[in-house]
Amino acid sequence: MHPFRSAVENRDHAAIEALLAEDVVFTSPVAFRPYPGKPITAAILRGVMRVFTDFRYVREIGSDDGRDHALVFTAKVGDMEINGCDFLRFDEEGKIDDFMVMVRPLSAAQALSAAMGAQFDRIKAEAFGGAAVGGAVAGDVSAEGER
Repeated sequence: MHPFRSAVENRDHAAIEALLAEDVVFTSPVAFRPYPGKPITAAILRGVMRVFTDFRYVREIGSDDGRDHALVFTAKVGDMEINGCDFLRFDEEGKIDDFMVMVRPLSAAQALSAAMGAQFDRIKAEAFGGAAVGGAVAGDVSAEGER
């Protein structure tokens, strides 16, 4: 089992954060622009763990060199079933430097967008003490997802 999977399944926020590179880029399935940096990525992942219920990984796919890994998951957002995949890229030190999430179906992605939008003031405060991200307020996740 991959250490990231183990950390997520154990809801070990410290272990998850320890696996993130300082310059990690998080690409959300519901936001137009990626989120650069460890503070916002860690805060988003904590928010996702608050939003998802019945979360479980169902498959792992890894590259021969260990630098790329995909973790297929199922979860619920409210009463909506969601399927998704975490695509992870690791740097030379074994830290995640690229983290992209894709989800389906569209109705569940929309539910995720709404649920994460409701979390984003808290996420922003956890990451930056309420500062802006990438020139736009991080709470703009729903609007970003519509582009």
